[in-house]
Amino acid sequence: MAPAMLTARFKQSVTPLALRAYLAEFISTFFYVFAVVGSTMASRKLMSDAATDPSSLILVAVANTFALSSSIYIAANISGGHVNPAVTFGMAVGGHISVPTAMFYWISQMLASVMACLILKVTTVSQHVTTYAIANEMTGFGASMVEGVLAFALVYTVYAAGDPRSGPLGAIGPLAIGMMGGAMVLAAGPFSGGSMNPALAFGSAVIAGRFKNQAVYWVGPLIGAAVAGLLYDNVVFPGQAPPALARSNSDGIGA
Repeated sequence: MAPAMLTARFKQSVTPLALRAYLAEFISTFFYVFAVVGSTMASRKLMSDAATDPSSLILVAVANTFALSSSIYIAANISGGHVNPAVTFGMAVGGHISVPTAMFYWISQMLASVMACLILKVTTVSQHVTTYAIANEMTGFGASMVEGVLAFALVYTVYAAGDPRSGPLGAIGPLAIGMMGGAMVLAAGPFSGGSMNPALAFGSAVIAGRFKNQAVYWVGPLIGAAVAGLLYDNVVFPGQAPPALARSNSDGIGA
């Protein structure tokens, strides 16, 4: 019974509609990572000491807000516009998408991130692709906790924005998610880096060849996303449509 069910779910994950969703995730994640990593590189190019200049943090936060909102908007009707493996994980834990579909989403998001960072590396020549790093005074555990809180806030906003009970307010969902993302960068950028997105941290690390503290940007966000999804669906706002009614490849809005 179990193997047959897994086979059926896998087949649902490779339909033409599902493949379109993966392509949409690739494109939207590419745009998002290109804008966020590119803005960080640009701030270091324009400012003599971007690491300590507050305006550098504002520049990256604004870029994150606009890029996230736009990336979600262009993919929301096709893939759900997750743009983030943590969001995909939260949706899978909540039963809104199947595990095979989530895995294909992850592959699309990771490839898009690596490709975006690679193009930045090749085209800017002398510029180094910036990677996420934790502050010297922070431990890996502390930074992971911070990233978990950031991802919790982001995914909770994703769930709320995609709630059909939001009515007309759901139209501003991508904007609300983008603004939350930008706010979280301002809140934690100097401490943990403010990634909230495992694909974002992974792509820049691959191209830069630096994987120090990479686990921080996976463990924290994935746990935070799972808690946010379970809390919203089962405790704070129960009574959602049964997960079985959700399409396996395009439920919810994501970030």
